[in-house]
Amino acid sequence: MIIYPQQQSPRRGQTELRDLTQNQMSDYVISLGLPAKRARQIFARLCQPGVFDFSQLGVSREVVALLASHATISNLVSATVEKSTDGTEKFAFRLADGAMIESVLIPEDGRHTVCISSQAGCAMGCGFCLTGAQGLVRNLRPAEIVGQVLAVMNHMLASGIKRATPRELLNNLVFMGMGEPLANYDNLLAALVILMDEHGLGFSERRITVSTCGLVPRMDDLGRDIRVNLAVSLHAADDAVRSRLMPVNRTYGLESLLAACRRYPLGKKKVILFEYIMLKGINDSLANARLLAEKLQGIPSRINLLPYNASGDTEYACPDEAQTLAFQKVLREAGFNTFIRQSRGADISAACGQLAGKA
Repeated sequence: MIIYPQQQSPRRGQTELRDLTQNQMSDYVISLGLPAKRARQIFARLCQPGVFDFSQLGVSREVVALLASHATISNLVSATVEKSTDGTEKFAFRLADGAMIESVLIPEDGRHTVCISSQAGCAMGCGFCLTGAQGLVRNLRPAEIVGQVLAVMNHMLASGIKRATPRELLNNLVFMGMGEPLANYDNLLAALVILMDEHGLGFSERRITVSTCGLVPRMDDLGRDIRVNLAVSLHAADDAVRSRLMPVNRTYGLESLLAACRRYPLGKKKVILFEYIMLKGINDSLANARLLAEKLQGIPSRINLLPYNASGDTEYACPDEAQTLAFQKVLREAGFNTFIRQSRGADISAACGQLAGKA
């Protein structure tokens, strides 16, 4: 386990520069009497790993002093890193107010995916998820969302991983960590704009996936406001079972959710990723598989079957491999690309549904 030294917390009442998109940065520097051209320079430097304070922004001492008197640059505090036997690494970050969040770095065949949290805790209350059992602590600001990516990049560089550019350190970003991303919509959108800005980290839409448990109005907003991949945590193909597992279904039922999926704008050859956790005796029968295939007809889809990761005392169990394979076969015969996702990082509680925000 690696324990990083504490970093300074943001100062209250001052503008947090890493919360700002490039357009917002332009407005801000103009308000300080600086030329607009400074905004791109400052924004680009703040989107690089290894930049922790004003002296590293590449501007004059006078500009450094001006910014330091009106703004702050925050970095994630007291991260601990645990490494799984399969190479997966889990980061626990203590935020300025003491809240804890977790992120996960998943290496595979020379590529790296980072699983990002959007909230400390979660209000959705899904019965099979440890994060949901915590309840919601608070939303994360854009700086805290983007900060996870920068902190992971810093760790990779410190570990000796080298790429031609910082952007190439990470292949994919998935918003599948703690929290419901669309329940923190405005901060999520700002973070996505920062991450995708060509003068910032420059991630393309095909490199970013946002997962939701099914906040239908915000799914429509996301499709209108920005282009990213969409993943839907489905987990059941009928309302009774889904409402038992996921309270959000009592507000936005399957008919409403799947209608939103059909409306979601997809580029050429793009699909919606449906995540389906396999729970023994609850949603794993072949009848469940046939119903799922029926419900998803007409939606460009990829289905990931997720064998349940048990965590502590729970009423749920994972079906045996034969049952999961039979379930997959039904879906494949119905024409769906269906994959069984092998858990990564389960031995350090870094797998799906296991993030609990503990150092």
